[in-house]
Amino acid sequence: MGTNVILDIMGSMIIGGILMITLFRVSDRATERTYNNSGDLTNQQNIAAVVRTLEYDFRKIGYCADWTQIPNPSKSIIFAKSDGIKFLTDVDRDGKVDTMYYYIGPASELIYTANPRDRFLYRVVNNEKPFKVNLGVTQFDLVYFNVDKEIIPVPISVLGEIYTIQISVAVEDIEAYDQKYSQVFWRQIRLVAKNLKNR
Repeated sequence: MGTNVILDIMGSMIIGGILMITLFRVSDRATERTYNNSGDLTNQQNIAAVVRTLEYDFRKIGYCADWTQIPNPSKSIIFAKSDGIKFLTDVDRDGKVDTMYYYIGPASELIYTANPRDRFLYRVVNNEKPFKVNLGVTQFDLVYFNVDKEIIPVPISVLGEIYTIQISVAVEDIEAYDQKYSQVFWRQIRLVAKNLKNR
């Protein structure tokens, strides 16, 4: 009878251990799903905010309430590279020409977040202090096209050739669950500022 009791106890311990491992796995998966779902929601909100700002500003390239201030819109882009652009616009619609500069900062700026790839996307109006558009941006790429829809290689020597712009933005979590970062990606293919068409 003593052997049966020991076997019963050992069997109960093995079954109990399997149940505990199963419960830990279920709990871990539930925690991961909750973390990833909240991270996805945050990423969606972050990229929506970035996209709204970018589309609003980029569509006003070369715009001024007083059109005589920018008589030749093809000269409204004054700096263009794959990760930054500076252009003329009228931010406040007051008839005064402003310069707007978008660029992505280095990953080394965000040493206090776990994600090694996240950066700040900066928006600078005139010579004001750079405004951080958002946190968690991991990609901000610009591709420029001429009127014939051909890619203009960077560095661009004749900025007046730019007719449309492709914008690609990616946002990731600033913290990861088990070293996995969820990502949201957005691409505007051939964004056209109305004023760039006025040639």
